[in-house]
Amino acid sequence: MAANMYRVGDYVYFENSSSNPYLIRRIEELNKTANGNVEAKVVCLFRRRDISANLNTLADSNARDFEEESKQPSVSEQQKHQLKHRELFLSRQFESLPATHIRGKCNVTLLNETDVLTGYLEREDCFFYSLVFDPVQKTLLADQGEIRVGSKYQAEIPDKLAEGDSDSRVQEKLETKVWDPNNQLKDPQIDQFLVVARAVGTFARALDCSSSIRQPSLHMSAAAASRDITLFHAMDTLQKNGYDLAKAMSTLVPQGGPVLCRDEMEEWSASEAMLFEEALEKYGKDFNDIRQDFLPWKSLASVVQFYYMWKTTDRYIQQKRLKAAEADSKLKQVYIPTYTKPNPNQISAPGSKPGMNGATGYQKGLSCESCHSAQSQQWYAWGPPNMQCRLCATCWIYWKKYGGLKTPTQLEGATRTGSDAAPRGHMTRQEVQGMSPFTSSAGRAKLLAKNRQTFILQTTKLTRIARRVCQDILQSRRAARRPYASINSNAVKAECMIRLPKAAKGAMKNRPIPRPSLINIVKELALQAPLKLKAPRGAPTPINRNQVNQPRSTSTLLGKRPFDNAGGLSLSTNGRPFALGMRAATQSVIKRQKVSQGDAPNPVVFVATKDTRALRKHLTQAETRRAARKPHLPVKIKLPVPPRPLPVPIIPSSTNEPIVLED
Repeated sequence: MAANMYRVGDYVYFENSSSNPYLIRRIEELNKTANGNVEAKVVCLFRRRDISANLNTLADSNARDFEEESKQPSVSEQQKHQLKHRELFLSRQFESLPATHIRGKCNVTLLNETDVLTGYLEREDCFFYSLVFDPVQKTLLADQGEIRVGSKYQAEIPDKLAEGDSDSRVQEKLETKVWDPNNQLKDPQIDQFLVVARAVGTFARALDCSSSIRQPSLHMSAAAASRDITLFHAMDTLQKNGYDLAKAMSTLVPQGGPVLCRDEMEEWSASEAMLFEEALEKYGKDFNDIRQDFLPWKSLASVVQFYYMWKTTDRYIQQKRLKAAEADSKLKQVYIPTYTKPNPNQISAPGSKPGMNGATGYQKGLSCESCHSAQSQQWYAWGPPNMQCRLCATCWIYWKKYGGLKTPTQLEGATRTGSDAAPRGHMTRQEVQGMSPFTSSAGRAKLLAKNRQTFILQTTKLTRIARRVCQDILQSRRAARRPYASINSNAVKAECMIRLPKAAKGAMKNRPIPRPSLINIVKELALQAPLKLKAPRGAPTPINRNQVNQPRSTSTLLGKRPFDNAGGLSLSTNGRPFALGMRAATQSVIKRQKVSQGDAPNPVVFVATKDTRALRKHLTQAETRRAARKPHLPVKIKLPVPPRPLPVPIIPSSTNEPIVLED
């Protein structure tokens, strides 16, 4: 019951998205709307993922300075990574949110030198802040309301003098004596002198023109003369004159006229007091901002002194009563039941209702992106849908509360496109596509204008071992058929490190495949297939859709030599009968798509020769598919046995001798 009761001043979690982390806010007011719902006016607190990269660098510098000054114990890299999730930035931005979006309480404290940073990691739902973030100006400033606790704020106590030792310090340089209680005057004499000092102060205000305007009545002038500033001046006068009443009286009223002492309440005008009340309503007791934005012509000491004098006036008491009456009409607390609805990012079990954001259809064998665990009671989809990343139940709660993963990953937003770019650790598919240069025609033209360089990807020995050890997770054949789909390399790597010690007991066959260099391949292909530029073709023949069912004529779209039907059997271009799934000549012809020069990699171009095309005709359909899926393996072609030549009759060679015919 108490855990679900939320009051003004509590730090709470707000959920504005099912996939994003919670928002951390401080409740300032609880208001009931006209339709009966409860809205909370809250103060915004920001995480590191909510600010730009430049401000993150500034926050890192401030954290290093704090560690050096407070002499924090050394922490590991993982603890430093998790401490960034516990750091918040206070702001003066207010917003109104529905109270039904509250998901729990948390604790936020101001960081001081006596705190140990690792203590925040040991406590759940505990955060700290030391800087103030301005969302409008995009700045980070130190909080002026810090508690001055630490060694540098403590007084240095000297050692105690031994018995018989004298104090050699000069007392006049250490302190100033302003009153001696062991003086020769009695208390009634001192009280009489103070009454005379008040009367002199009232008379001095009557002679002063500016005071007459501000204090027009005698009662107001007498009240102003009875303030502490007049009493302090009278007691200081007695101390300076050695507690001689005659000398002190002459000092109060010199030859030029009576001495007039004013405090801040008299020095400030009515308009300045109104500005101060307005600033106090906006900034609270942040006197630096009050002076900077509302009263720049006043000193900081003058503003602070006026505040404490203003608290003794009737104006302050009236405002306090109005605020108390207004607070009575508002809600003090609200009860929010525990949120039990399932999260849409929850990966559903087989046979259950499918979730959202690509939560269904996940590959088996994937591990948690944060703790690399392969077992969990419940899994949650995390990150871009095409990456198929997921988190276990424990890491999902950590992600929602602290806005990051327990271990740093590539998807968590380490890279940013600009100073104000949002973190890319949890972007939607539309946001990722919007950042791609291929989405605009200008970006495509700029990329095609560049000369593309040919490159080769070479795998390491560990990668080749992982392909064999984790065949059930990697699914190399499926990945080869879908080269555009991303592979979760972190899951494969984590599973390989688990299986590798067990697989190392048996002998693994990892024979290296000798391959020639790319330069030798290019030279060999250039000699075998020199580039021949073809003459430009004429105007293309228009396609008549009404002639789809007609037999192919002598002039075809593909420009190949036609073949006649042999005994009513349809033949393909390689002279073989059509197999199941092949398109006959009587079916509709699909126009081949030409590859533009901008899409082709420069400067290597492979052109099939007449002999190569003739050899392709001897490949079966299965061999053609195998060669396309594994282009690095040599293709074995079984050429048909050529027919034996017929015996040629021997014809005698002709000679120059005459032919003799015998009868």
